[in-house]
Amino acid sequence: MQAPHFDTPLQLMRWIGWAQRKAAEEWVRERELSHEQSFVLGYLQQNPGAIQRDIAEVSRTSAASVSSLLQGLEKRGLIERRADAGNARTKLVYATPAGIDLIAGFEDAMLALDDRLLAPLGPDERATLRGLLLTVTAELPEPTR
Repeated sequence: MQAPHFDTPLQLMRWIGWAQRKAAEEWVRERELSHEQSFVLGYLQQNPGAIQRDIAEVSRTSAASVSSLLQGLEKRGLIERRADAGNARTKLVYATPAGIDLIAGFEDAMLALDDRLLAPLGPDERATLRGLLLTVTAELPEPTR
């Protein structure tokens, strides 16, 4: 099988995106997490006390899938569920300190990857690239999850 050609600017950008995705997957895998588990831990860190329905919505998955995912995280001591004081049937989900510690450093790791990917460029070239990408993305709708 022949390697794909990367001839256009957007093909080259996809190649960079692929390198970012692979590095992120490896970072998560080293912590024995799935992408979905790491996402949920990050979400809970930013939104403590979320309910399962909110997690399903933001992760674009079913409530049953979220329930299974949360069970796995709970068994590892990475999340905990607590009854809502106003409604005992509703469980609020929190990342535990162990869960937060496990995902700590992800943003720093991705920033370090940016530096490695852009290492061949000098400061002026990086500024030019950023300016060009801002021009291209100015007319695009902002990405959503």
